[in-house]
Amino acid sequence: MKKIICILALFAAVVAQAQNTQEAAAEAAATLSEADEVPVKEEKPKYWTTNIMTSLNFGQTYLFQWVAGGYNTVTLSGNADLSFNYEKDKVIGMNRLQMEYGFMWSADKPIIQKTKDRIYLESKWGYQTGVKNLSYSANLDFRTQFSKSYDYKVPGKEDPTTEDWKNARVLKSGLFAPGYLNIGIGALWTPAKWISINFAPLSGGVVLVDIPQLRETYGMEPTKYDESGKAIEWRESRMEFGAQLKVDMAWVINDAFSYTTQFTAFYNYLKPKVEPRLTWDNKIYWKLHKFFTLSLSTNLIYDPLVLVRDTDKDGTVDKKGIQFKEYLEIGFAWSFAKKL
Repeated sequence: MKKIICILALFAAVVAQAQNTQEAAAEAAATLSEADEVPVKEEKPKYWTTNIMTSLNFGQTYLFQWVAGGYNTVTLSGNADLSFNYEKDKVIGMNRLQMEYGFMWSADKPIIQKTKDRIYLESKWGYQTGVKNLSYSANLDFRTQFSKSYDYKVPGKEDPTTEDWKNARVLKSGLFAPGYLNIGIGALWTPAKWISINFAPLSGGVVLVDIPQLRETYGMEPTKYDESGKAIEWRESRMEFGAQLKVDMAWVINDAFSYTTQFTAFYNYLKPKVEPRLTWDNKIYWKLHKFFTLSLSTNLIYDPLVLVRDTDKDGTVDKKGIQFKEYLEIGFAWSFAKKL
């Protein structure tokens, strides 16, 4: 009898322990279930994409008893390329600011000469239509430079001083001299990610020349004449109304190499007999190392209203022509990309 009672007591203890274990397991499972039901915080959608690229380029030449000849030189230039793009539902926006500035010092001229100077702001916004890759668009672009530029003529003196060099130089441009502002409404077609074509048949703009002695060069209309009928004063601005075509292409081969190009043509309805104004910008960017880059930039402008100084068989004359500049640089670079 005692053995039976002991067996029953042991069995009861085992059952009680099993029940306690089962209850503990159930409580643990409930706790885990509640933890799984905690709502996960959803990440807010990001509509803005930013991309910032900057570079600082330095060059130097030093000669000591160099028989072949040459001059000691120092060059310094900086570039900044900022993009802020937006995309949400049917709205897209592409905004870009490019800034460049550089100068050079050479031992043969006791002056600092500017080598590059550019400010270019553009903004394009589109609202998608019912046609694939086609949007209604509004665009704005503005071009000018930071400071005055000169054409340095050799003074007609032996051992000219700094003041002689300054007196011989010829002013070519300056801040808002010229400045080109254009606003247009039209259509934006983006058949692929690497190309966009914007046609604005309704484009209004203004060309501003803030420096009086440069207004004739940049095609401003005369406002005052001398006794012989020669123009001596010109307007500081010129209104334009016409059509603009802008083609942008960008190829990103990999994280280290890219090529961008932009072609723009503007036809002025107010001057139907004048040829369109054309611009063509190209840039090749090659990242040699984490912080070092090689870049090649070209800018071409054809403006039939701007006089270009040229030398031909008849001597030096001012006439319409193509303007072109090119930069090849190796320097220190920093880039930043982020979605907002």
